[in-house]
Amino acid sequence: MPEKEKKTIGILGGMGPEATAFMFNLFIEEAKTEKDQDHPKIIIFSNPETPPRTDAIFKQGENPVPYLIKGISLLQNSGAEIIVMPCVTAHYFIQDVIKERDFTFISLLDEAVKWVKTNFPGLQKAGLLSSSGTIKSGIFHNAFEKKDIQLMTPDENEQKIIMDAIFGKRGIKAGYKTGNSRENIIRAAISLINKGAEAVIAGCTEIPLVLKAEDINAPYIEPMHITVRAALKKAGYSTR
Repeated sequence: MPEKEKKTIGILGGMGPEATAFMFNLFIEEAKTEKDQDHPKIIIFSNPETPPRTDAIFKQGENPVPYLIKGISLLQNSGAEIIVMPCVTAHYFIQDVIKERDFTFISLLDEAVKWVKTNFPGLQKAGLLSSSGTIKSGIFHNAFEKKDIQLMTPDENEQKIIMDAIFGKRGIKAGYKTGNSRENIIRAAISLINKGAEAVIAGCTEIPLVLKAEDINAPYIEPMHITVRAALKKAGYSTR
């Protein structure tokens, strides 16, 4: 019997570009391969012109939904059968996109919750490192608290430091992944652990670019990594 044809994965990226490249590399690393032909079929649409998602959540910027719809349409028309999106904050808008476009979507939030309940069934409290937009949107809180996992967030001053580490002139999105941006993210993670968090969630796409599991003495939950593995399995590929 011939092998079932594997599905093509589409990455809706550009939010931000380096995080998009990071996700693509995760697909390469996580797929079980012996030769080029074993790797997943992937189409990437990286559109950095998509308006800032945090600004939109705070009603201070343009709605990104039309850009997301256009990007998904382009991916589908190019052959993508499963869509993933590395930007966590953009998940806040995904239901508005689904109303306008029918597509198979692998959610970072849903996959992270499932993974945690499977691998850490006793987890009761986790620390969330994310953009202010993601915190305000409540998307992580809603997903995790439905499963009886309480989320802790940094205090106001720490959150300002995190936002600067991500979006500042010398932040991660500007290409600075060492120095203050990395150190401040690590400090914020350790602070959450010291306040009682039993695990830390990389709730922004840029966080895993600088924060690694070995930086903290607690389980590290990376939704993008988890979602890549889920998308590979959904598309019919084996994982390492």
